[in-house]
Amino acid sequence: MRLNFTQEPYNTDVDTLTKSYSDQWGAMEQMEEASAFVQMMASNDLIFVVLGVSLIIWFILLFFMVRVDRKVSKLEEEINSKEENS
Repeated sequence: MRLNFTQEPYNTDVDTLTKSYSDQWGAMEQMEEASAFVQMMASNDLIFVVLGVSLIIWFILLFFMVRVDRKVSKLEEEINSKEENS
């Protein structure tokens, strides 16, 4: 007695999303008309661009926080020195 365990291919499912929105995917025509910079960014993974921009924003925020902290510390020292002299 021989049992045959063969699997059917999974590509028999119907892709309704692509069929439903196939006429609305107009990005490819726009990409061909875009500048070289935009085409380069779209061809690579955009996650690295997003990561770079977010890192720049975080470093700027960190810089301003350190700067404000130094200014506040300087003002506190001035207030404490004036209180000691009075």
